[in-house]
Amino acid sequence: MARIVNNHRHRTPVLFHSRSRLKIGLVGGSFNPAHEGHIHVALEARQKLGLDQIWWLVSPQNPLKSAFNMAPLAKRLTDARKTATPFPFLRVMAPEAGLQKNYTYNTLKFISKTMPLARLVWVMGADNLDQLTKWYRYHDMIQLLPIAVIDRPSYSLKAIAAGRCLLGRRNTVRKMRRAIAKRSVKLPSWCFITGQHNPASATEIRQQAYNKTINSTPKSKA
Repeated sequence: MARIVNNHRHRTPVLFHSRSRLKIGLVGGSFNPAHEGHIHVALEARQKLGLDQIWWLVSPQNPLKSAFNMAPLAKRLTDARKTATPFPFLRVMAPEAGLQKNYTYNTLKFISKTMPLARLVWVMGADNLDQLTKWYRYHDMIQLLPIAVIDRPSYSLKAIAAGRCLLGRRNTVRKMRRAIAKRSVKLPSWCFITGQHNPASATEIRQQAYNKTINSTPKSKA
């Protein structure tokens, strides 16, 4: 039986109209496509930091990635919502589609204004922290929200070193959890969440799909 996607939970709050005090983890990305690795990040962040919800923010086009082989935004949203269906705490949206520039800094500033009472935290994989200096206004971005970095295979040491250099001394996960709950986070602030790794990769999934298509295509006879 096909799974029914509840799109009502994925609606973006109207600017300045949300009075929510929820603890929400924000995860940005292309989600091309959404996969088990994204679920792993969501589950780890929610459990370790005691969050109420995780929002997947699907980017129309990551400025640091090529548009080649990028599925249309509508398809990536639909697929991500199907993947998120078994997890009621997950919401999938694309707020950048309504913004003039799809930079993470602009997105986080927008959501912070949209939900001034919510306790927000930016959640990212360790592989992304290594290239944080390439992000638009990253110095200002780290002053908007606390950051939770989820460990990824082979990126642990590089991520910790980069975080220490860019974000300063890291907090323990327990301290970060308390600070988020009490709205007492002093920015910039970050923590590193370790645990069981998930090696899933969108690039590998796309390659596997391509190989499957090639192998299933009938070969022409000479």
